[in-house]
Amino acid sequence: MTLFSILRILHIIGGFTSLFTFWIPVVTKKGGKAHLVSGWIYVSGMIIVSFSALYMGIYRILDPASSSELISFSLFLIFISILSGSTAYYGLRVLKNKSRKTTHKNVWDLGFSLLLLFSAVTICVYGVTVDFPLLAWFPLVGIFLSLTQLNYWLRKPTKKLHWWFEHLSGMLGCSIATITAFTVFGAPRLLNIESINILLWFLPTILLTPVIIGMSIYYNRKFNRKRG
Repeated sequence: MTLFSILRILHIIGGFTSLFTFWIPVVTKKGGKAHLVSGWIYVSGMIIVSFSALYMGIYRILDPASSSELISFSLFLIFISILSGSTAYYGLRVLKNKSRKTTHKNVWDLGFSLLLLFSAVTICVYGVTVDFPLLAWFPLVGIFLSLTQLNYWLRKPTKKLHWWFEHLSGMLGCSIATITAFTVFGAPRLLNIESINILLWFLPTILLTPVIIGMSIYYNRKFNRKRG
């Protein structure tokens, strides 16, 4: 087996692992054993997905036999790897630095957010240039998330449990990448269809963004009640 074949198998395993476990940390007791174990399983799956997707995307782009459409989808695959990797990394790093009282200027933490911003803008411009709607519009999610991350790192924390809400948004943002990748690449193959409506590509973002907002509002009220 070639390295590409091995990584493709690992990519599928990691993807399905993340796909079936991402919801467990959301519904279980925060900080409990089930939350921690399932959360690390999810993150481990996303690490595998990110690195394998990055390699496969670059491999296809450098392959002289690749068509222009395959190159476009490979660029999307690379962007998904950066989006999922950076949001998962962010979700972990806010926990690591939850006690900070000042602005945060760690090179690696800012670097991942800037990488997401740069890749999102680049892919977006490319998508507009080649008239590929998925690449033109979906990276806007990455632009929004990267600017949110940078705003959090570069500002002095003013809210209690600020890290908790950022961890929540980071991990749920990562799940958007997971489900979107499945919708674009996995679902058509499993259902044996050549293509699906472009609106379905954006469905995970449309559905999960209100969930992130709703859970933030819910827990903000819950924590305020406890303090009261």
